[in-house]
Amino acid sequence: MEIRRAILKTRDPGREVGWQRQWRIYKQHRALIVMLLPGLALFLLFSYVPLYGIVIAFKHFQITEGILGSPWAGLENFERLFKGNGFLNALRHSVLIAFLKMVFVFPAPIVLALLLNEIRLTWFRRTIQTVTYLPHFFSWVVLAGILFPFLGSEGGFNKLLSLFGIAEQLWLLEPDYFYGAVVLTDIWQSAGWGSIVYFAVLASIDPSLYEAAIADGASRWRRIWHISLPSLAPTVIIMYLLSIGHFLSVGFDQIYNLMTPPTSGVGEILDTYVLRRLLTMDYELGTAAGLFNSTVGLTLVLVANALVKLFNKERGLW
Repeated sequence: MEIRRAILKTRDPGREVGWQRQWRIYKQHRALIVMLLPGLALFLLFSYVPLYGIVIAFKHFQITEGILGSPWAGLENFERLFKGNGFLNALRHSVLIAFLKMVFVFPAPIVLALLLNEIRLTWFRRTIQTVTYLPHFFSWVVLAGILFPFLGSEGGFNKLLSLFGIAEQLWLLEPDYFYGAVVLTDIWQSAGWGSIVYFAVLASIDPSLYEAAIADGASRWRRIWHISLPSLAPTVIIMYLLSIGHFLSVGFDQIYNLMTPPTSGVGEILDTYVLRRLLTMDYELGTAAGLFNSTVGLTLVLVANALVKLFNKERGLW
């Protein structure tokens, strides 16, 4: 027995088969695996177990019969979904808002990080960071409670505009201004927090690169264009790929709290459409709309990742 143990201890690890090598690695890191189990259990419980509810989209769901007992409907719910004007309007609004946010909201943290990186006064930079981070820690319920009085007829924004001779407007009650208000308030709420990742990348750039550029006579804009932006490119691509999966999820909390009866005609999005279907107990249609949203997000991630790897194989998600 002792001889066998000695042989096992001196055995060449290179001769181990695949499962033996993996088992040895797992035994070496068993403490880390035990620490991983609670998080993995929560992930499975809240992310994978609910996927069973997708079956409702393919059934004539009846609460008394349950998911398994409800009769099969096939694609009837999806046909009913695409034939309804409510879904098509919500889809149109979601795509438009998503496009506006991708054009204006996504670059906002990048621009803010570049501006913060150019500030040399530490106390001033930290003050700006604190002010821009602050809205992220408030829910949209609180932010909406701040924005409605501020953007109202007697609010501070209208009083400021009156100094320049601009007539007051009900900015959150006018459908023509709703998309602009959504984009600007989203930038206000998310740009500061989103800039943390980009600013960390900029802070890790070797200062000698900037010093060499200054010695060569490069202007500040040239240093940003040829040093800062190329350094940010890999991170920007990863963040873009992560965000494109939520393309049609344009912010339920924000839209739901900012939308009013006058703006509901332009503010109805897929998430609010799903909520209204659930409130009317039309679970099949709500589930079908949610499944459509998730399918589009997955497709966009796969296509975007393939396009990124087509130009640079090292910058994809996988």
